[in-house]
Amino acid sequence: MSRYFSDKYATLKAYVPGEQPRNQKYIKLNTNENPYPPHPAVAKAAEEAAKSLQLYSDTESTSLRAALTKRLNVSMDELIITNGSDEVLNFAFMAFCDKHTPAVFADITYGFYPVFAQIDQVPYREIPLQDDLTIRIQDYFQAAGTIFIANPNAPTAIALKREEIVQILEQNPYNVVVVDEAYVDFGAESCVPLIREYDNLLVTQTFSKSRSMAGARLGIGIANPELIRDLKTVQFSTNPYNIDSVTMAAGTACVENDEYNMENCRRIIETREWARQKFEELGFEVTPSRTNFLFARHPEISGEDLYLKLKEQGILIRHFSVERIRDYNRITIGTREDMETVIEKISRILKA
Repeated sequence: MSRYFSDKYATLKAYVPGEQPRNQKYIKLNTNENPYPPHPAVAKAAEEAAKSLQLYSDTESTSLRAALTKRLNVSMDELIITNGSDEVLNFAFMAFCDKHTPAVFADITYGFYPVFAQIDQVPYREIPLQDDLTIRIQDYFQAAGTIFIANPNAPTAIALKREEIVQILEQNPYNVVVVDEAYVDFGAESCVPLIREYDNLLVTQTFSKSRSMAGARLGIGIANPELIRDLKTVQFSTNPYNIDSVTMAAGTACVENDEYNMENCRRIIETREWARQKFEELGFEVTPSRTNFLFARHPEISGEDLYLKLKEQGILIRHFSVERIRDYNRITIGTREDMETVIEKISRILKA
């Protein structure tokens, strides 16, 4: 750090994203990207929007919000559009957490939560997952803070049922509960239908996973109009033009062709279940996944060794050094051909 770096960030531990190699061709299964490209209309809409880049973008993301109202069965004032779901999550830390209202989340979950808490300088409490890596919902009753739950959870891939989220909402009537649904389209139950029943619920979603737009950086917040106004106050106080015109047009076209995206999700789920069976046949312990990745460990090889051996052979997966999960690896579901290659390589590694 330079000598000018503020002391208030002296202990900040930045989020570590997955590797994005540029110098070698890999089968890239480390960052949970969708293996299928966006609908052709997405690129066409982006190209058309690029002709007007001399103009500022629409701060209200009107066209995209209008498309989403039909897709999600919500109203315009129940939506905020952000630069990836990371931005709406950060807005939530800023709007709903302070020195009197800590953030509360699991000890093994999305790695950005503690980073947001630190950079926004709010206290936070981590609740340990159970030994089987599941959330015990009773641990979140009367939590006395703003709750952040990734559902399905990352990197464990395990989902809570909607009725379990309802219990957490009802046990925390005076605090916001943020349900991060980055992977919901791969087999979990969305809480969006609950936003009119629970005024303390904020649901976040992303275009990065199920909608094949990770490179565009586009996210959504869904909640009652009062919570959305809170988030927009933060948005307009930081970056009112947070969505560029090209991304907005691409996102609108994406939503208008959402059945294409959902069909790709069905293909990924089918491949995931095939791959899970193959991993288990090889002796892996695999958590029950409702995401576009598998979280797995093998009794005969460490997570780090498997990660390194696959990397040597041109396959990237994600390994975490956190003590509780260091024997696991997170493996994104690619195409069927990608997964067949991974299974073949791992089988050879285990036999060596």
